[in-house]
Amino acid sequence: MYGIFDSHAHYDDKPFAPDRDELLSSVLPKAGIIGVVNIGNDTPSIASSYELAQRYDYIYCAAGHHPHSAKDVGEKELLELRDYLTRPKVVALGEIGLDYHYDFSPRDVQQRVFREQLAIAKEMDKPVVIHSREATADTMALLREFQPRGIVHCFSGSAETAREILSLGMYIGFTGVVTFKNARKTLEAAAAVPLERLLIETDCPYMAPVPMRGKRCDSTMLPYTLRTLAAVKGVDEEMLAAATAANAYTVYGIIPPARSTGCTAQ
Repeated sequence: MYGIFDSHAHYDDKPFAPDRDELLSSVLPKAGIIGVVNIGNDTPSIASSYELAQRYDYIYCAAGHHPHSAKDVGEKELLELRDYLTRPKVVALGEIGLDYHYDFSPRDVQQRVFREQLAIAKEMDKPVVIHSREATADTMALLREFQPRGIVHCFSGSAETAREILSLGMYIGFTGVVTFKNARKTLEAAAAVPLERLLIETDCPYMAPVPMRGKRCDSTMLPYTLRTLAAVKGVDEEMLAAATAANAYTVYGIIPPARSTGCTAQ
């Protein structure tokens, strides 16, 4: 069995409430999941993601304010974010960015909060985790301006956009979307990403890959994503798993453990 690192997950979400501890303490480690970065999207989920990172030794935390919650972010929230970014196992600022699909927060507010968080990441030397939906031009303009290090997650854009992200020194994460029938553009983008900049992720509980679509997604489903991406890259699945795990450790600044044991005794 080879180890798999899930670079972006949301195990604090409500769909995991019935069996979260069993899944994280037993099921995932037994399935070969050696690392997970759980992503905080707002004040409550930052706190719950941090708690998971303290409880399970192979889970790490990212803390940030998603564009959906940008309308709720003021100086107090940004000060709290700074505090979290100094804590053990908080490895990135994210997910942050722009989302023009739902517009839960006004676009000018999204842009302001995104800009503020990019500035904090630069000041505190933290990688970022970027969310961008139907906002490519504005997202890329801010990435060019701030030149952060980090990840554009759940990528579904063009190969041309992927190449520009790579030119900025960033990594690109792919989800189970690559297994969907309409994933031609995403697969073309994946083909353009070299192994040393590629990440795999679930974005769970969302984005379950084929043949698990419609089910609650979790990290045990990543082999389906790996299989598809390995075929695109012309490598075997074990090689791709090793490469993407190494990339996750590198971009998040995590020292690979000698051995992952799953749940830390509490």
